[in-house]
Amino acid sequence: MPDNILAYSFMQHALAAFLVGLAAPMVGVFLVQRRLSLIGDGMGHVALAGVAVGVVTNQAPVLTALVFAVLAAVGIELVRAHGRTSGDVALAVMFYGGIALGVVVISKSTGGNTPANLDSYLFGAIATTTHTDLVTFAVLAFVVFGLTWALAPRMFAVANDEEYARATGMRVTALNITLAVLTAVTVVVAMRVVGLLLISALMIVPNATAQLLAGSFRSAMRIAVVIGVVCSVGGVATSFYADTAPGGTIVLLAIGLFVVAASYNALRGRIKGRRHNEAEQHEHEHGPGCGHPAIEHEHHVDYLHDGHRHAPHEGHYDEHDPLKTDDESVRH
Repeated sequence: MPDNILAYSFMQHALAAFLVGLAAPMVGVFLVQRRLSLIGDGMGHVALAGVAVGVVTNQAPVLTALVFAVLAAVGIELVRAHGRTSGDVALAVMFYGGIALGVVVISKSTGGNTPANLDSYLFGAIATTTHTDLVTFAVLAFVVFGLTWALAPRMFAVANDEEYARATGMRVTALNITLAVLTAVTVVVAMRVVGLLLISALMIVPNATAQLLAGSFRSAMRIAVVIGVVCSVGGVATSFYADTAPGGTIVLLAIGLFVVAASYNALRGRIKGRRHNEAEQHEHEHGPGCGHPAIEHEHHVDYLHDGHRHAPHEGHYDEHDPLKTDDESVRH
């Protein structure tokens, strides 16, 4: 086996992994914000029905999957916005209806035997990606990336508080439909790389990791995209040398980074919790009527003294920062 994996022509398809790693977290950050983490799974099952139709009719499965996923996305948002069915119920109907339709179409045309090329859509097969697929994925991925970046402030407002966004005049339904369609397109872009059964993980896990590390929504989005790209491209390279399935390797790598980030976050919290800053050379005794403003802080009272908050604690005074919020001011 050559040392340079780029010597193999099919490894050029690692570009497809880069495109998926770029697009999936961009859309996923808003799904996480709206608590719709499993919508990617639902879209994936509907896309499976589109793939099945494409396979049995000798049409391009990528395009038929795109049509099915987009129609389902629009339908779900319209039902959620104007119907009496809740979003969870509508998602469940899409989830089971998509996979049921795919199974029926396949069984009807093949006598119950699943075509071999259908497995590449279910579990991913980046090495079988054709030049036409790659061009299609590139166009779709950059459309997703561009629209998501341009509409990010508005989609964040809707995801954060839909009623407030509507009151300010934003076209909430249109933005929700746009997000749903972008999710559907991302599903189609990712299905040959990670597979329809694992698409949702690449949308959600990088964002879950980014939220543990970032201090703002915008920085979380950037970190999630970096994680998505690293896991996608790194997972493809790892799968080549380890002789494993690329889709599963990519997702396991993303989960591994999440575990590392969560462990680091927990350790940092413990270390920070043990820190204890005392006010230096503090001889003045604080109390009611001592002449320093009393400020309520959590379950005790701080006294504002020389630009600092001093809190009585076990015979001494802790020093707190008055310029930050209550949650940030305790430096323990």
